[in-house]
Amino acid sequence: MFKNTVLPAVRSFALLLVLVMTPGLISANTLLVMGDSLSAAYGVPEETAWVNLLRQRLADKGHNDWSVVNASISGETADGGARRLPGLLNKHQPQLVIVELGGNDGLRGFPPQVIEKNLALMLKNSQQAGAQTLLVGMQIPPNYGDRYTQAFAAIFGDLAQRFNSALVPFFLDDIYNVDSLMQSDGIHPTEPAQSILLDNVWPHLVPLL
Repeated sequence: MFKNTVLPAVRSFALLLVLVMTPGLISANTLLVMGDSLSAAYGVPEETAWVNLLRQRLADKGHNDWSVVNASISGETADGGARRLPGLLNKHQPQLVIVELGGNDGLRGFPPQVIEKNLALMLKNSQQAGAQTLLVGMQIPPNYGDRYTQAFAAIFGDLAQRFNSALVPFFLDDIYNVDSLMQSDGIHPTEPAQSILLDNVWPHLVPLL
């Protein structure tokens, strides 16, 4: 009689201790970042990059039930992201996907309709997998011509509306036109700019958490 009543209680208490003391079991939600070099810490220490700052801010703001998986790759295109995404969705089963792609496509002069098609596929696949989406808008330099730059910039707002996705209007806002915040290549933000990148994303991310 003693054994039958006490042992189940001991087992339950032990399981509770494991759940409380094991950090990996605290996070119940996964945020997947699909980006290019802007999210892959190009030219800056990884610990100071905006995605790592995001991890810190989530913890500081009490969102301890969220973990961040950074699947960003320098040089990645929307086509490459669309090809990789199904496997990552299956592996990580995220509740939220940030799509920060398209910039390299624009810099290479890819047709806007092709860029839009690949980004649309990423949003569609993410949402069909049960994840909320946050699309990160980008613009390209004016030397590509008004027609192309305007068509490229319009992609992100159009997709956000079509898929009812959250949208960061312009990732490099308050950064691209400040010399000290851009690396010498004129494309990648510096270390001091990383916190601004996060600030540009954060207001649009918070409602999704």
